[in-house]
Order: sequence, then structure tokens, then C-alpha cells
Amino acid sequence: MNQAKAGKLIQKLRKEKNMTQLELANRLLISDKAISKWERGLGSPDISLIGELSYILGVEIEKLLKGDLDKNKKDSGNLRKIKFYVCGDCGAVLYSTGNPDISCCGRILQPLQVQDIDDVLEIKIEEIENDYYITLNHPMKKDHYISFIAYVNYQQVLLTKLYPEQSSEVRIPRLPKGQIYAYCSKDGLFVI
Repeated sequence: MNQAKAGKLIQKLRKEKNMTQLELANRLLISDKAISKWERGLGSPDISLIGELSYILGVEIEKLLKGDLDKNKKDSGNLRKIKFYVCGDCGAVLYSTGNPDISCCGRILQPLQVQDIDDVLEIKIEEIENDYYITLNHPMKKDHYISFIAYVNYQQVLLTKLYPEQSSEVRIPRLPKGQIYAYCSKDGLFVI
């Protein structure tokens, strides 16, 4: 841990939150002299305070210890470069058009890679009124099911979450120039 860099980052983040040293100290149940010492690079927080400090300041523990936020390149917002992420523990679904560091349940998530569709999914897409009606002949068991179907076009993402033991069918609005993704809990992400 670089005490000087970490101290400057603590000070910067504290000021961004419009907190005084005393206010931060009170939330951590320590003295404001300790905060002053950290910010001047003359000491560092006790390991027992790092988790709460990172929560209060809204920064990852690793970044706090490094004393650097390592900003990503500006996100162009191009939905054609969309990346999906799924937490293996809780099943949370996230997506991004940039290159964020994403974690869930304490684990770093990697973007899903699109798989070859082959014969894994039997898909039927019908146009009904102004919608797509998508049905998949796929198991919907607790350990093997379609977790989500997403329709992505140049300006929006429509994501429908599916759950085990329900039917694997969705109806989504038909938008111009879109692409449909399906994610199977066992076989991965597919473009339909």
C-alpha cells in the first residue's frame, strides 16, 4: 500500500462526498486525527476499517489500497459492442457497452462469450402484430434453463428474465435492426 497515494485518494473521495474529516471519523468510530494522518500519508487505516471505509467512500477496496481509480476509456455507448455478464452464485444479469470491472457476490465477472448455436436451441420466432413471439424447445429445470432473452438494437436493450420451471417463451416488441440473444444456464450465450 502506498500511504501517500492512498491518503490523497481518501481525501479526494471524502471531499467528493462533501464530508469533513470529523464526519468520516464519526462514521468509522475513530478520531478525526486518524483521518488527517491518513490523508497526509503518515499512516494507513487499520485492516478492520478498510471494508467500511471503501463502502462509505464508494470505492473498491483494491482501488483504495492502490490509491488509484484507473479510469476506463470513455464509453461510446455503441450497443453493437454489448457484453452480458451473469453471476454464477445469485444469477444476477448485467450488461455493458464499455469495459467495466464488474463483480457480484465477491467474484469478478467476465463477459459471456457468444457460443455457436448448432442444435442446442430449437427456436421458433413468429411475428404477431408488432411483436416477436419467441418460443424455445429447451429444458427449464433448476440446473438447466434459459435465464434470459434480450433484444438489442442500436439504442436500447429489452431484457426478459426467465426462471426454472416456467415456460421458455417471450413476447417482445419488434424494433428496427435488432439482434436477439438467449442465455442458457448450462450452455452459455447465443445469438439467434
